[in-house]
Amino acid sequence: LGFLMAGNLSNPTFTLNLKIAKFDIHPKAIYPVFLAGVLIYVFSVLCNGAILGLIITQRRLHKSMFYILFSLPLTDLIGITSALPRVLVDILTETNDVYYPTCVLQAFLLHLYGGSIPFLLAAMSVDRYIAICNPLRYNSIMTPCKICGIIMLAWGLDIALILVLFSLHSRMEKCKSFITNVYCDNPSLLLLSCERDFTVNNIYGLFITAFMQLSSISVQLYSYTQILITCIKQTHADSKVKALNTCIAQIATFFLFEIVTTVAISSYPIPSLSSSAQRICALMIYTVLPTVNPVIYGMKTKDIRIAFFLVWKRHKVSPGKNTSAVKNSRK
Repeated sequence: LGFLMAGNLSNPTFTLNLKIAKFDIHPKAIYPVFLAGVLIYVFSVLCNGAILGLIITQRRLHKSMFYILFSLPLTDLIGITSALPRVLVDILTETNDVYYPTCVLQAFLLHLYGGSIPFLLAAMSVDRYIAICNPLRYNSIMTPCKICGIIMLAWGLDIALILVLFSLHSRMEKCKSFITNVYCDNPSLLLLSCERDFTVNNIYGLFITAFMQLSSISVQLYSYTQILITCIKQTHADSKVKALNTCIAQIATFFLFEIVTTVAISSYPIPSLSSSAQRICALMIYTVLPTVNPVIYGMKTKDIRIAFFLVWKRHKVSPGKNTSAVKNSRK
């Protein structure tokens, strides 16, 4: 990301050692808050890591759906690791120093995470659409080459759009040294600028937000509508339930993403909310989603659930008890 910072170093008065906003936490609450944050982070890493490990090691998960799904826990790990550890260290040490290149890297990764989720959910909805609406042609359509193409398209669009967003920073001279949020992001980096005209940056920011949302929602709305129509036409109730169950996790993740994002964005214009409350709402995007998403997929995706119990059974001393757990998970 060196080229993103090249233009920012032209001002000799600009220092790379910045100050960053902190949470207003009572001294007695520092350790409980830090411990809660560590538990959330460890839980998220273990859950997302478990899903990644299952997809890699379990043959029953070597399917098109899970190759695409693999990117979601990977993205969640990027999001929560980029945001939460840094915030927790600042809370514990009661410091607010940040190095500018590190700040830019954190902001880039956080925006990369936020932009990847809509594209990945759209890709997953396409996979479910083909699997349910064209089951006989699924294997011929979703070839390994096309799966790689879908994954590369989702990541490629995200990376390209975010790179352009951050390259706009390089044209602006910096002269301030305070990050107004508890983590680095595009708006807080813009406020380091000597300029006050952010028109180009704001227009492009609104454009990529609208593009990501509209393209993702359009693809998912079409895919799930076609799936619903196909299920209605089916005469067997079991087939309908089975088809819809394969989509529950994706739909739940989509609504969770939209709700959390809406809460985070809408919290800023509310004057009655304290700055700490607004920062907590903003941080929810990078903590709630990576923590809840693997739970949704672990509980609502039958193949992942079965694979987990099979692995658990192998490492358990009392196999009888876990055999019943595996049978129950198949119901």
